[in-house]
Amino acid sequence: MWGASHFLLILCLWACLEALPVAVDKTKVSPPVEELEPPKSADTGLHYDRYLREVIDFLEKDPHFREKLHNTDMEEIKQGKLAKELDFVSHHVRTKLDELKRQEVNRLRTLIKVKQDVNGEKGLTVDHQALLKQFEHLNHMNPHTFEVEDLDRLIKSATNDLDNFDKERHEDFKKYEMAKEHDRREHLKTLDEDARKKEEEHFEEMKKKHAEHPKINHPGSQDQLKEVWEEADGLDPNDFDPKTFFNLHDTNGDGYFDEQELEALFTKELEKVYDPTREEDDMMEMEEERLRMREHVMNEVDTNKDRLVSLDEFITATNRKEFLEPDGWETLEQNPVYTEEELREFEEHLAREEQDLNLRTNELMKQQEELERQQEQLNAQKIELQQAVEHMERSKTQKTEPPVQAKDGVPSALEKLPGDNQPMSPGHQQDLPAHS
Repeated sequence: MWGASHFLLILCLWACLEALPVAVDKTKVSPPVEELEPPKSADTGLHYDRYLREVIDFLEKDPHFREKLHNTDMEEIKQGKLAKELDFVSHHVRTKLDELKRQEVNRLRTLIKVKQDVNGEKGLTVDHQALLKQFEHLNHMNPHTFEVEDLDRLIKSATNDLDNFDKERHEDFKKYEMAKEHDRREHLKTLDEDARKKEEEHFEEMKKKHAEHPKINHPGSQDQLKEVWEEADGLDPNDFDPKTFFNLHDTNGDGYFDEQELEALFTKELEKVYDPTREEDDMMEMEEERLRMREHVMNEVDTNKDRLVSLDEFITATNRKEFLEPDGWETLEQNPVYTEEELREFEEHLAREEQDLNLRTNELMKQQEELERQQEQLNAQKIELQQAVEHMERSKTQKTEPPVQAKDGVPSALEKLPGDNQPMSPGHQQDLPAHS
């Protein structure tokens, strides 16, 4: 897990690393040779995650940059003020950043080539500069050195991509739910009336069983946190103290609740609704519920919108009326993620995709049949050619074969005399006069 106090959860270079040793004067000490190993940290879900983490890892090793990082707020980081500090980092760090960028450019070029090969574009000239424009997290016009623009692009790309990350997760979940319902309805079409009725009754029974669960506490409320305090921490709920609670669950000790630490607080609530051993409970829905809870608390508590909850923000939230007297929490079954209209459009989209797939399949089958026909023709031509060659070899052998000669100058039994149409018998051969 990345230390939240260092990078503002990646997108503003704040929550990325564990604490580093006390800085030394690099003008007096030669930097040791370091291997480019990726830092041990959580995956952000970004396609350039490794590159992002390694860049931040090495920037944090520069004392000047590290100091500026801790003294620059999020808005200034987003505006590019922090990126300009790159000009003042040590030569050793800049050299490492150059190497990281070259590795990233090579990685992207390899991916582009693989994609072209898969799409049947092998052999075409690749315009790497044009293709790399789609990757906004680096300056592809300069593939050799890491400059201020590269850091600025990286910060802005991570900020934008992470802001959209939860939206994409919600959209993926909606598609998952619609696909599940679509498959259920398609299955019903294959059943007779009695079987369909039983299947529908079973479905309604599962929905009812899933909805029968204990009360869900409002995420981030006093009741919800006290339950964690009592059941997970084993402490007396009458002794609940927000500051102590925060320190207990700030697992990396950086003074912030990051998104993973916050989501861990909802496990007890989620276990009331979801059990992996029960047929009626879907674990994909549980993760969506966890995401909803985390987003709700972040919206209520994270006042500076840095995707982190500081101790001050947490304490302030515990003094609000919403913390002490929250509204009820509606779970997913009370908040459908799609409408019938959206499901209809989704099914129409699936139908179009299936039709396109069938057309492509038929075309491929036709191409395969044509290739097989051509192969049969080639095989037939090959056989004819072989037969022609064999015939020519036999003819050539017959023309060049010498006549058979008898021993001692005597014609063989098969040799014919002039004017005689029959071969001579051995007895007649004995009566012939010898030649002088």
